[in-house]
Amino acid sequence: MSNIPDELQYTKSHEWVRHNEDGTVSVGITDHAQDLLGDMVYVELPEPGRQLGAGDECVVVESVKAASDVYSPLSGEVVDVNDAVVDSPELVNQDPYGEGWLFRLQPREDGAGEELMGAGEYQELLESGD
Repeated sequence: MSNIPDELQYTKSHEWVRHNEDGTVSVGITDHAQDLLGDMVYVELPEPGRQLGAGDECVVVESVKAASDVYSPLSGEVVDVNDAVVDSPELVNQDPYGEGWLFRLQPREDGAGEELMGAGEYQELLESGD
């Protein structure tokens, strides 16, 4: 059973979103996603300052099993990236909701977010097999 923290929001493509006190959001991949991918060997992050639209491909993660794109859950500007996962991709496997975060975004006012799910909805998505 995947770990699905209640305080986060989730996307159908298995990214998580944490709303930070400073108005930014932290983004990473879910425990379910990292488990499916297997042992991470490479992470390519977006450049700070990059403008993203909701659904834009912005991160590449590679594991021993596959390479996968990570999508921005909201529109906004990349304000920070987690360089630690570039040097130690296994952090995504070991602590996907903590030390394994990928980037921080300053969402735009019109940044959408209607597609984000709560923990219960995300659990239902996983159970339905979509």
